[in-house]
Amino acid sequence: MKWALILIGLVQLFFGEFAEAQNAKLLGTWTVEVTFQNGQNRSLRFEARESGKGSFALGAGQKAWVPPQTGEATWTNREGALVVISGPVQFPLGNVGIERGTLMLKGEFGSAGEIFGVATFSPLDRKPEDPTATPLKIGTFKAVRAPVERR
Repeated sequence: MKWALILIGLVQLFFGEFAEAQNAKLLGTWTVEVTFQNGQNRSLRFEARESGKGSFALGAGQKAWVPPQTGEATWTNREGALVVISGPVQFPLGNVGIERGTLMLKGEFGSAGEIFGVATFSPLDRKPEDPTATPLKIGTFKAVRAPVERR
């Protein structure tokens, strides 16, 4: 019994430190490029903060006729490999429109530290994690660390 408790403690310690290291790997600012199946490309910035919190903002070259709003996002890093980032976004639509919805990015870390995977864009009134919900758009994404801004 004593050895079993020690073994359980060591496993929790090892996997807890591994999960914390993976989460620390995600913290910071990322440049995200999304390519939807309909040919639309979107550029965003994602800032991953502590405790699974973050934010989305329009990336360079994504101009809208209204000031872009930062959307609060959430992230998880499951099993040390699967990264899930989700939150509301506003994409410019034509010259004067806005397309609002929830962007969900599901991916994994590549060998060079980038994150790549599947992107879905759903209406705000639908939960993207609901398996019966049909997204408006599906595509792929790649996220790379944003360069540190020098002042």
